[in-house]
Amino acid sequence: QVQLVESGGGLVQAGGSLRLSCAASGRTFNNYAMGWFRQAPGKEREFVASINRSGGNTRYADSVKGRFTISRDNAKNTVYLEMNSLKPEDTAVYYCVPVNEYYSAGVYYPTATPKSDYWGQGTQVTVSS
Repeated sequence: QVQLVESGGGLVQAGGSLRLSCAASGRTFNNYAMGWFRQAPGKEREFVASINRSGGNTRYADSVKGRFTISRDNAKNTVYLEMNSLKPEDTAVYYCVPVNEYYSAGVYYPTATPKSDYWGQGTQVTVSS
């Protein structure tokens, strides 16, 4: 099983940027698509972004398209979330988790569905107005 540790959160003003990292242990990291999710106080956990196993395909929630970028470095067993133009409504605890993938015409595509119910401790992002 992949163990995940998120980091990089903090307090930032609206319009600012943060880069989150998710370090994974285990030799099978590059067999998994990965995703970022977030949960704000009193709200359901929601999908933010996902990336396929090779890093060649990504998917984003409409609320973050054009502002957030997901990427991965399989040599470092790490997935990143670059967050720009942050808004107060981006305030949440951010989690990374393996997600399901589907295969079509020779390409893997990431989904917005967690592969398991295992969640790490997350990293807090707070955006002040």
